Amino acid sequence: MPRTARKLSRTNIYHVMLRGVNRQNIFEEDEDRYYFMTVLRKCKEISGFKLHAFALMSNHIHLLIEPTDESLDMIFKRIGTRYAIWFNRKYLRSGHLFQDRFRSENVETEQYYMTVLRYILQNPMKAGLENSLGIYRWSSYLAYKTGQGTLTDTEFAIHLFGNREILIEFVNQSNEDTVMDEQDHDWRLRDDSAKAIMQRITQCESIEEFQLLDQSTRKDYVRRLYQEKLSMSQISKLTGVSKATISRTVQLKKLEAEEMEAPLLSEPGIPLYLVNSDIIW
Repeated sequence: MPRTARKLSRTNIYHVMLRGVNRQNIFEEDEDRYYFMTVLRKCKEISGFKLHAFALMSNHIHLLIEPTDESLDMIFKRIGTRYAIWFNRKYLRSGHLFQDRFRSENVETEQYYMTVLRYILQNPMKAGLENSLGIYRWSSYLAYKTGQGTLTDTEFAIHLFGNREILIEFVNQSNEDTVMDEQDHDWRLRDDSAKAIMQRITQCESIEEFQLLDQSTRKDYVRRLYQEKLSMSQISKLTGVSKATISRTVQLKKLEAEEMEAPLLSEPGIPLYLVNSDIIW
């Protein structure tokens, strides 16, 4: 079925969400978040878009973005491809990292712009990643609060509110804002789909058949099933392997990969291991 074209925003401002495939994390640690920010900065230089706000969550990203020279599709193709290649190499996985195309909604009124801005900046706190706004590093909040952001384009929002103090007061208000959210769709890999993947990879029709395989083969299949985005619970249910064993098997492979691939994780001029906690985005 052909994809329908996105409806263009009259203001050219969009709320965009990138989601990990089957709800999987797209950030495992701060190094991953830092690398994504270097990708975002580089793509911003190339594409020329304005970034009004962002928040990096564990398995999804919110952005308030205004394209200029390139379309949203081209912008997020650049961002998604660069980050996914790096992430897959680091964690020894393959295939898609992000769920289908990015999702977007048009931001066409000043009131809705204010609502989306507050929603994005409050998202880490509402998700329990901070007790109060400004503790969590990986959002645009501090750029608005301090005026020191190096990546966020704050001028439009501050002008809209009149000054920085009024904006910050608004963002800190309790609310029941409703915008496009990562809970709006069911992204889970269904059990029937998981079973079909298991049968395709292992050629086993049942737990009993899987258990007859030698230990090395079982471990290899467990890793491959995990790379295919099956959850540990689904793998355990389909193979009879305990979740503790699955976790050890997957984590061991990740550690081996990190040791072997460490020299390949960096890009020239990007100090991945020197994450400056004073950076304000």
